[in-house]
Amino acid sequence: MSRCDLSIVIISWNVGELLRCCLDSIQESLKGEKGKGLLVETIVFDNGSADGSADMVGEGFPGVHLMESEVNLGFTKGNNLALSQSEGRYILLLNPDTEVVGDALGTMVAYMESHPRVGALGPQLLNPDGTTQSSRRRFPTLVTAFLESTVLQPWFQRSRILKRYYLLDRPDDETQPVDWVVGAALLIRRQALQQVGPLDEEFFMYSEELEWCYRLKAQGWEAVYLPTAQVVHQEGRSSEQVLAFRHIHFQRSKVLFFKRYYGWRGEVLRWFILSTYFYLLLLEGLKWLVGHKRPLRRERVAAYWQVLRSGLK
Repeated sequence: MSRCDLSIVIISWNVGELLRCCLDSIQESLKGEKGKGLLVETIVFDNGSADGSADMVGEGFPGVHLMESEVNLGFTKGNNLALSQSEGRYILLLNPDTEVVGDALGTMVAYMESHPRVGALGPQLLNPDGTTQSSRRRFPTLVTAFLESTVLQPWFQRSRILKRYYLLDRPDDETQPVDWVVGAALLIRRQALQQVGPLDEEFFMYSEELEWCYRLKAQGWEAVYLPTAQVVHQEGRSSEQVLAFRHIHFQRSKVLFFKRYYGWRGEVLRWFILSTYFYLLLLEGLKWLVGHKRPLRRERVAAYWQVLRSGLK
């Protein structure tokens, strides 16, 4: 028997001030009409931060359950450790670089209560300037993977393939079924979690929510995008601290997903992505040779070389 209505799980790495704003926004949201009656626990898993984040939580938010690791265990493992300690009927995975808007927490729980076949739900994510951030997706195809976040994407930005993938053929202010939602703010039903299991820890970070929702939908659960609940997201504020780290884990996770569910096509995708980084390395090297923004070019060459050395394996 769950002991509370909602568990909020936050994995944090060196973003102490953003985390403080996130926790403040949670407290404000729980004062809303739908949120004030909820029994809520908040769990912060500090993933080896060196910026005093853990001390800030312990001193400023005594009601928060703080878990700490001396090293960065990754997004998925940190979440799974926190999930194992959670007690809510619903669990919200929430990035530390987010701020909950208004009564969003109560709105999300209320929707799940009245729609028992919905296993996963994502609110509308907003950029800091108030514009809508892409957060809903259809499942990718191999063609999608060749375009999304590769050197080809700028050439196909308005293609039907990417518009379909990003659900740009549907209004962003309409509640709608989707295949998966971005993990910056992802609410999952305890019953669904118990059926499909935790996040797959082979995905250190990135694509873990895609793979999770893939398993959820395979078991008959629905996923929903709910724009009446909103969360501001300052995208990438943790991962942008290490350029090569971000590239390697994003592309490695994409390849892993396709190997898992599309077989040999995942290996084709791996070689294609590596070839694009070889091209980028040559391009940045040429720009360095002609003296164009040399510190930036040097940083990018080093990052792309690390991607190539990793082999995305």
